[in-house]
Amino acid sequence: MIPEFGQLQWALAIVSAFCIGLAKAGFAGIGMVAVILFANMFGARDSTGVVLPLLIAADIGAVSIYRNHARWDYIRRTLPAAAVGVVIGAFLLSRLDNATFRPILGGLILTLTLAQLARMRWLTSTPALPHSRTLALSLGLLAGLTTMLANAAGPLAALYFVAVGLPKFEVVGTLAWFFFLINLFKLPFSVGIGVVHPSSLMFDAILVPAVVAGLLAGRWLIHRIPQRAFDAMMLIFAAVASLRLIL
Repeated sequence: MIPEFGQLQWALAIVSAFCIGLAKAGFAGIGMVAVILFANMFGARDSTGVVLPLLIAADIGAVSIYRNHARWDYIRRTLPAAAVGVVIGAFLLSRLDNATFRPILGGLILTLTLAQLARMRWLTSTPALPHSRTLALSLGLLAGLTTMLANAAGPLAALYFVAVGLPKFEVVGTLAWFFFLINLFKLPFSVGIGVVHPSSLMFDAILVPAVVAGLLAGRWLIHRIPQRAFDAMMLIFAAVASLRLIL
């Protein structure tokens, strides 16, 4: 059953779907707008099931657009740990409210953002740290956990791929494939928990055109933004997202 929304709620839902497409086209932190708005409309737990099919639709478009830019060496480093994080997150989501987890997640993202700012300022101090296998596994685990609990791992994963020095199109292509695979892996868990169901899918189907519009707008924008500005935007989005989660 499609929710009985007023005009303002439908407008916010369309904006949220547009932001999901924009995020998948390369502006990861903007996806937090959709996470927050849908959480307010449906509740934190149920909103994860509303957002997930929209994310998968956007993933398909992003993979099609940026399929030649993915760095599979970094995907292989992080994906197995992310899958473990999804399983842990599904266990917690089926039993716990994630309200207490959100400020913890925000603190983690903010800490990583500040660390990356420091690294950009004093690059020679810890040049090998972002490339360590331990960090890749840790961030993969956190990304899987947070994407299952709150669909909020985009800024976290983007921060890692920026930190290892990938050019902007490789960041976008790697994120596209990483989350496409992870979101497909999440889907059976979300169905089993009961947050994805026929009613939520009918609602999502109405919003797919807004997702496509966001993808196309993001594709147009990313070709016009220099690398340094792109890196700075990723850090700003991550910082704003983390503060919103903490507050």
